[in-house]
Amino acid sequence: MDPNSQVVSGSSHSSSSPAKLLLYSYWQSSCSWRVRFALNLKGLIYEYKAVDLTKGEHFSPEFERLNPLHYVPVLVDGDMVVGDSFAILLYLEEKYPQNTLLPPDPKGRALNLQVASIVGSSIQPRHLKSLLEYIEEKAGPGERLLWTEQHIGKGFNALEKLLKDFNGRYATGDEVCMADVFLAPEISIVITMFNLDMSKYPTLNRIYEAYKDLPAFQASLPERQPDAIVQ
Repeated sequence: MDPNSQVVSGSSHSSSSPAKLLLYSYWQSSCSWRVRFALNLKGLIYEYKAVDLTKGEHFSPEFERLNPLHYVPVLVDGDMVVGDSFAILLYLEEKYPQNTLLPPDPKGRALNLQVASIVGSSIQPRHLKSLLEYIEEKAGPGERLLWTEQHIGKGFNALEKLLKDFNGRYATGDEVCMADVFLAPEISIVITMFNLDMSKYPTLNRIYEAYKDLPAFQASLPERQPDAIVQ
């Protein structure tokens, strides 16, 4: 097995069982992190296939056949290839319904999908490394900071208002759901990368603290992946 390939099962990083699922991932990718978290929550065994973005491995002909957009993550399940984190999570929900991430009621499902969409469409793409480097090159480092503060703040304000009336342990109740799968990596990244003051978002801060106690979340942390680079 490739040194950057590892079989993962639930919250454990070793298993004697063959992995049916292959996850092409990069340790610092928040989109990959969502999928790792979900796979762990569902207790699904998968083989971790590292794609080193710093070396341009996502532009290789082999990876392009999996995802022409050259993005991670990519999930391979037999002859099924899915190359988008949101699509992967919805696929997993349908194919592997155990430990479901979407509530059965339409209102709960809609709320979870709304939170996921805010994170995946309105926040995370605004702080892609390539975008921030372009802004800094064209407008200077000061503009980069203003950009991230504006767009992350706008998204987090919306999320705080959406979720403030829920009194459960997690985003939409006492069960970990799709909203949490998107929120956990996003909150962690903006805290570590952008020093976001979470006191402005007491609801988000409270549920983020709850994620830290979850073995499935701990196992999905970037620094625990086989391709992680220890700083």
